[in-house]
Amino acid sequence: MKLYNVQTEYKAKKKQKRIKNELTKEAKVTIIRLLISFILLLIGSSSLFSEPAAIGLFITAYLVIGARIVYTAVRNLFHGEIFDENFLMSIATIGAIILGQYPEAIAVMLFYELGNVFEDVAVNNSKKSISALLEVKPAFATLKLNGKTQVVDPSKVQIGQIIVVKPGEKIPLDGTVVLGQSSVDTSALTGESMPQNIKVGDEALSGSINQNGTLQIKVTKIYNDSTVAKILDLVQNASNKKADTEKFITKFAKIYTPIVVIAAVSLAILPPLLAQGSWNVWIYRALIFLVISCPCALVISVPLSFFGGIGAASKQGILVKGSNYLEALNSVDAVAFDKTGTLTKGQFSVVDVASQAGIAKDQLLQMAASVEQNSTHPIAVSIMKAYTGKLLSIEDANEQAGHGLTALINGQKVVVGNAKAMKADGIEFTEADAIGTIVYVAVDGKFWGDIVIADEPKEDAQKAIELLNNRGINKTVMLTGDNEKVGTAIAKKLHMSDVYTNLLPENKVEIVNELLTESHKDNKKVAFVGDGINDTPVLATADIGFAMGGLGSDAAVEAADIVIMGDEPSKVSKAIKIAKKTRRIVTQNISFALTIKIMFLLLGALGMVNMWQAVFADVGVTIIAVLNAIRLQFINFDK
Repeated sequence: MKLYNVQTEYKAKKKQKRIKNELTKEAKVTIIRLLISFILLLIGSSSLFSEPAAIGLFITAYLVIGARIVYTAVRNLFHGEIFDENFLMSIATIGAIILGQYPEAIAVMLFYELGNVFEDVAVNNSKKSISALLEVKPAFATLKLNGKTQVVDPSKVQIGQIIVVKPGEKIPLDGTVVLGQSSVDTSALTGESMPQNIKVGDEALSGSINQNGTLQIKVTKIYNDSTVAKILDLVQNASNKKADTEKFITKFAKIYTPIVVIAAVSLAILPPLLAQGSWNVWIYRALIFLVISCPCALVISVPLSFFGGIGAASKQGILVKGSNYLEALNSVDAVAFDKTGTLTKGQFSVVDVASQAGIAKDQLLQMAASVEQNSTHPIAVSIMKAYTGKLLSIEDANEQAGHGLTALINGQKVVVGNAKAMKADGIEFTEADAIGTIVYVAVDGKFWGDIVIADEPKEDAQKAIELLNNRGINKTVMLTGDNEKVGTAIAKKLHMSDVYTNLLPENKVEIVNELLTESHKDNKKVAFVGDGINDTPVLATADIGFAMGGLGSDAAVEAADIVIMGDEPSKVSKAIKIAKKTRRIVTQNISFALTIKIMFLLLGALGMVNMWQAVFADVGVTIIAVLNAIRLQFINFDK
């Protein structure tokens, strides 16, 4: 096993080192080419050589630094990519050489390649937060079979099997701790630096790092369904869904570039034909015009800004499925929340048991716990914790969303649910007047009593609403299937603007649709935050759906647009803050790039800009825009 671990770790480190070395090698080669070309330019510009020899040195210097760009331009021509930056740079510099402007042609290529080096460094820096998430991928799992352990690929482990995780190792698969206790580092998953203590019976998330105790974990999900696999999938596919601004810039570049090429050709041809100057002068101006016109700053910096925003969000434990959702957050004016597990702890506890005459409280709890024994709902878990006796066998268990559960016990139909469940079965019952979730129990059509279960708001919940209000989002709505008394009490405590109670899943969809209709009138958007499988239809209905609480339910994560890995509803506001900062930087880059471009294009056409200044207008603007874009990686969003 030790040999396998060493080999696995060696291969992983070798792969990471190879990638790092490839990047370093590429950067080194570019820098070497830059130095050689620059030295040849200096020697050729000196008076040590004859004119033919100097021209030979200039041509050599040009090929050293520009051959790759010219080759790329020619190759792209055969793939239908005519008007890209390689084409523009090649035409402009080859034209300058034909006109005898050798130093300018070389300088354009030198600065262009220098700009590419800066761009590569910026992109790699912006990817660090994303690659940190990718590093949570486990390399192996130690499987325990027949008292022996063997190291296998995580994808080979089946549900129900036991894996052993030693201190310092990553937890490879989701499961439940069956032996041992430890602290686990979940920072790569949740963005939270505080280690979590787990013991027997607790859930262990794949991708976490076991810190100080050996754990035995019973696997509950195969690798493809595990937390770490979902995170990797979300992160790797985040760039597929582009923001409208990104799509606009791409379309803009495709239209803009042919227009400026036509303008440059016209600038080179028309004035001489109209006897307004020599061909050399206007062709040189046209070449300057081409260099300036490159849309690199826009095409590179805008996607990079959104990528940086997604990376900044991931550092906070917020996984955004695409830049389109990040951009949409800027228009949110209403946020609807599910209550249980989202705004409240979801850790219900039984606070009162009221049985009818002739029915013992333990007997009432036994019936309720027996019916709920296979449910994972927080209410069911709290009833199970409250009753520690023997459970009865059940048959034909059935759950009806928004009502409760029914089952047969010893041939008797037992209904455990809310007031709607009682009314649906035509059972006469006494409605309890208590603050909390009321669970009514009926056996064979007779009312046995009720159980009161209370749930408290999360410590972070009130802060979440305050932060949203501070961002100008004053419509904060709670949607809950709980009764009016409980829902209203919690909404009032959290200072929410509206609350809707006694809701079925379809009722939540109806209310969100009403919010959408109202918000869309002002071109605004509605976000919904939920964590359970019942929230899936609402998550899909809202403009932006947040799945919250670890990874919530599988269905909720699938339907959501943004996944909050931790348990803090305040991260909704943090996601909006990141989105607004991202848009601000995108707007700055677009405004800056277009202003400088337009100004230099006019100056170039009038002959007031030389080739060196044209290089600044292109490469300089690109570098500034890229550096502005990567600022997102260094902003402290916790303030």
